[in-house]
Amino acid sequence: MKKWILAAGLCCNVAFADVAVIVHPSNGDTLDKDSISRIFLNKAKAFPSGTNAEPVALAEGQAATDEFNGKVLNKTAAQLTAFWSKLVFTGKGQPPKALASDAEVVSAVAANPGAIGYVDAGSVNDSVRVVATF
Repeated sequence: MKKWILAAGLCCNVAFADVAVIVHPSNGDTLDKDSISRIFLNKAKAFPSGTNAEPVALAEGQAATDEFNGKVLNKTAAQLTAFWSKLVFTGKGQPPKALASDAEVVSAVAANPGAIGYVDAGSVNDSVRVVATF
């Protein structure tokens, strides 16, 4: 019985890994949860410094995506689908580009000074700068 409880505990810890919000290393902006949320929900188009912000997301179904949507955007996948459907239909916005893996997001952010993305905290390397962890 004890082995089963330990295994269940380990399984659950993996599902709740920290999510790191990353930017290009040259981006010196300080961002809080609200600023990050505004960028990813198309309510802000630039960083505090004035640089255009280009959000990059992970594809739906990834653990980091679910964590980010819940902890930062305060929305479920269904709520985000409805939110973006309305903006796209009215011509007021497009959802962030979604990439398939943490490595793709890190690479895209490292290559673009205006990019901002999120990944599992364990996927971060020296090519990007972490501005927040949730």
